Amino acid sequence: MRIGWYINRLRSMSPAEILHRLGEHRRKVVSKRRDDGWQRYGSPQLHPVFRSLRDVVQANATADQRQAITTAVAGTLEGRFSALGRSWPPRDPHRLFPPEIWRLDPVSGTLWPGPEVHAFDVDFRSAGDRGDIKYVWEFNRLQQLPPLAAQWMLCGDAKCLAAIEAAIDSWHAANPPFRGVAWASGIEVALRAISLIVTLDIAGDKMATATCGRIGEILAASAHWLPRFPSRFSSANNHLVAELAGEYLISLAFGAESVSVRGALVAEVDRQILADGAGAEQTPTYAAFTAELILLCATAARQAGSPFPASVDARLAAFAEFAGWLPARAGGFGDDDEGRALTLGDEPDYVRSVAAAIHGYLGMAGDAPAPDDFRALFFGVPSRPVPAPEGLRTFAQGGLSVWHGTMNGRRVDLTFDHGPLGYLSIAAHGHADALSLTLCIDDQPVLVDPGTWLYGSGREWRNWFRSTPAHNTLNIEGQSQSIISGPFNWSHKAQAALVESQDGVPWKVSASHDGYKARFGVVHQRTVTGEVGGILVTDQLLGGGRTAEIVFQLATGLAASLDGSTVRVSRGDETLLTIRFPDGAVDIRAGGDAPGQGGWVSPRFGVRQPASRLAWRGEVGRDGVAIHLAVPPRQ
Repeated sequence: MRIGWYINRLRSMSPAEILHRLGEHRRKVVSKRRDDGWQRYGSPQLHPVFRSLRDVVQANATADQRQAITTAVAGTLEGRFSALGRSWPPRDPHRLFPPEIWRLDPVSGTLWPGPEVHAFDVDFRSAGDRGDIKYVWEFNRLQQLPPLAAQWMLCGDAKCLAAIEAAIDSWHAANPPFRGVAWASGIEVALRAISLIVTLDIAGDKMATATCGRIGEILAASAHWLPRFPSRFSSANNHLVAELAGEYLISLAFGAESVSVRGALVAEVDRQILADGAGAEQTPTYAAFTAELILLCATAARQAGSPFPASVDARLAAFAEFAGWLPARAGGFGDDDEGRALTLGDEPDYVRSVAAAIHGYLGMAGDAPAPDDFRALFFGVPSRPVPAPEGLRTFAQGGLSVWHGTMNGRRVDLTFDHGPLGYLSIAAHGHADALSLTLCIDDQPVLVDPGTWLYGSGREWRNWFRSTPAHNTLNIEGQSQSIISGPFNWSHKAQAALVESQDGVPWKVSASHDGYKARFGVVHQRTVTGEVGGILVTDQLLGGGRTAEIVFQLATGLAASLDGSTVRVSRGDETLLTIRFPDGAVDIRAGGDAPGQGGWVSPRFGVRQPASRLAWRGEVGRDGVAIHLAVPPRQ
């Protein structure tokens, strides 16, 4: 492993965390001598966790949901699997789960370490030639199994039951406890356990006794792993929520709710879902992932007759309201690695699906999920629809302002990010995107967040997609507001602040950040104002004049043409937006062989596409630079 990773991470640690890491290392050394091998983990008696799940699936599945499950399961039974923008090599339907499948990287075609290597010796942070560890872990989450169980329940298809048993038996044989890549991360241990518990609650009484025993052994080994090596201090983000959720649900499966784990999980709700509903990690998809995990545990607790406190429901409801204000097709911001707890595979709008599930669980009004939504099968649907949000809403704690309205007869949705970089000392999943905008017109993305691309194997591209120059904001000398010091770390964090939020006519939002103050002696302030038929964006550098670059990243499929000082943004022959700059010093480029040569967007993890990046360069000072975004009538 690269020594630089340790050095940069150490700089972000408090003395208490350093002591914790030393203790963790000592526990790992001891564990390597004693904790591997199935013989240590006998299968306990297992109890239902989601007690009404089978009846709910059988009674409430709609025709659309049944078809979606059938389609997903057909792919699994045919030996196909896709995730994170990649398809795995097809497998023989008669040998769906060969032992090497659990270690295969579908991009490089190489195998990650197996039982010959202890889990704590697997270097998954330095990718080398193996690729991004996310791909291997995705398959090991066993999230193909709950849909198979649901299909068996709905149709009685014996092939589904056989596939479940084959997967569990193969995984158990190929991945003894604490050996190989599948046991190298707590969040993976937890998500796999959740998949097994859900599968067991739907189809467990029809599975072979030996297979159920293997599930029990996997859960027992997971229960040993999770409390001993928790994500704490700078790592205590969504990983910790997943670990606690797995540990809590395992305790219910073993027949005795863990009061301590329940208390820790409830405490994390208030830390990781802010009072206004935004996620503390500054990424809507990770907030949805956190909310879904909490929702699963709250459901299990309610069915066990020991519901979570009302404060948990209140935070879930707040997140659902926050999600309802996000533009449906704008994409997110910050990292998105498509983490899910329950899934059929690709989901076009995960955040809104989780919000609908929360409203269903709480019996509240909300946006209806898609007709084929798998999650709705477990949690229900909102009691009634709600009207689309209108006007300006500022989520002050989360640091996001959203405006929905009409301009020249067209639906316009805008977001303005004025939140912190991210969560905890390393802000692992945040991007240097303070004062960045996104814009949708008629529910089609026009100005977009660049996305995520890849994690460990992204290398310099990982840095680009997190950088300020990749986002719809101002940068100085191509430098980011916050200074990157590793794939999931920052050595300096810009502090953003809301200056003003004013709804009405005209509406206006103003915010600033200090990311360039130490290096360039200036504070960036941006004001976004609604106009008749458009939006005025004014950028100021308080403290002195500087040559700066102001960027607008377009969505894929859009063309940009410069006429004087005005850029026309179009799809085909239709003009969607015109952007009037102070002068014609505008560079328009898409793609390129190296980061920064042109525009790139990542619509989902593992996918990267060229798209036009508009960059105006000129002098910016206290008086500010005004850029007009005009929305023309439909042609």
